[in-house]
Parts: sequence; C-alpha cells; structure tokens
Amino acid sequence: MAPGPTGLRITGALARRFDGRSETSLDPDLRVFVSDLVRPYGLPLREDLLGEGVGHSYEELAAGLLREALAEGEPADLLILAFDTPDVRPGAPSSLALSRSVPGSPLAFAVCDQGGAAAFTALRLAAAHQRTGTCRRAVVVLAEQTALHYDPPGPVPLPDRHAVAVLVCEEAPGAGLAVRQTRGAISPEEAVRAGAAELGPGAALLLGPGFGSGTEEPPPAQPFTGLWAELAEHLPQWRADGRPALLAGYDRRLGVLSTLTLP
Repeated sequence: MAPGPTGLRITGALARRFDGRSETSLDPDLRVFVSDLVRPYGLPLREDLLGEGVGHSYEELAAGLLREALAEGEPADLLILAFDTPDVRPGAPSSLALSRSVPGSPLAFAVCDQGGAAAFTALRLAAAHQRTGTCRRAVVVLAEQTALHYDPPGPVPLPDRHAVAVLVCEEAPGAGLAVRQTRGAISPEEAVRAGAAELGPGAALLLGPGFGSGTEEPPPAQPFTGLWAELAEHLPQWRADGRPALLAGYDRRLGVLSTLTLP
C-alpha cells in the first residue's frame, strides 16, 4: 500500500520577551546602513537612539531559544526568520547567523517588509518546502525589537519589549498546517467566521492585531509576536485535546488578511 499524504505540523512553540540591548546597536556601521536606507525618502535619523545604543540583534535574542526548542539530535532542513521591525545587525543576515544555532546546517533565509503578514508567509513557505520532499523539519523564528532608528512617514506599531517566538514544524501523516493570504474579497471578520465554521464547533480561535475598530483600540504590546506567544501558551493543551485551531491576523497597512489552520 502506498504511503498516505503528509503535511507540516507545528509540534513545538516557545516564546519569550527580553529587556536590555545588543552591543551591535552601537556599531557605527548601523548609522551608515540606516542612512543609506532612508536617504532616498528624505527621512531623518533618530540620532538619540543611535547615540544611546538602543535596540537588539535578532541573532542574540533568538539563539538561546532555538537551542532550547531543538535537541542536539534533532536536525532541521529549513530555518526562516520573519520580522517587521528592522534588525540592528548591520552586517551578515541574522537568518544565516542563526542557522549556526540549529543542528543540521539548514537552508536559511528571512521574510520581511510584509508587516504582520510576514509570520504567516514564513509558515506558508515552510509548508511549500515540505511538499517538495526536501524538508522534514523546519524552524520558523519570529522576532521584534523596540527601536526604529529613523522617523517613519506615518504611525508604525512598535513593541513594548524585545520578543522572539520559535515554531518547530515537522512532517507528519495527514493534513498539515494551511495558510491563506488574501486581499479584500470580503471583510476580515467575515472571512474568519467562515474559516472557523469550516473547522466545526469546538475549534479554537486566536485573533492578532487588525480586527475590530482599529483606531479606537490601544496598540498591542507586541504587535508582531503577541499572537504567536498566545499560540505557544495554548498549543500543548490543544494537541492533548485533539482540538483544531484557526489563527488570523489582518495587516491594515497592506490590506492583507492571513489565516493559519492547525488540524
């Protein structure tokens, strides 16, 4: 008998918040890097933040949590770093540096410039890699740090604290995680209700930023990682109960609705 279909499932999730700063926030190359980045748009630098050394490196924030999430004998085939707030490491990409903290020398890359949708995109890409037959275990690192070293042209949600979430995804028999990302066909609330109805009664539902009245609500403390910290908190009980779940986020700046279905 031919083996049945397999999919990628989130088998472990850890989340943590951090204080302090990274020494790389005082690297003079950071000023050069940010200056080159914003010059075409005429945006001013935050000289106070650059002078004080504010912000944290995603490599330093995530390395310890990765070692905790993966045992020495659990190699990964893929590592994806996703973020919204820029890193303060001006040199080599942190995704490549983080791959040194993961057994198996995984393929590593980053997803950014997608607001809150970047976390869902990273999971969608991990699932796509699994379907090629080249990925049995993937690690998705979601990170945010508090410092933006230039003045943006409009309001940007920044986190209260540095934070990281690590999602370990493994190949397993049956349906895997399913990510949908759409623009504007129906209202986000209607789409979420429809997705929850597909899962049936008793399904868990977690909503990230972007739902509700928007401007009247206070900004979330952790706009990028908060939803995934909730997932890390609830996932063990959902797995024990055999309970499916739907996670959703709506990035109002981009008009992108993202949903994740966990069977």
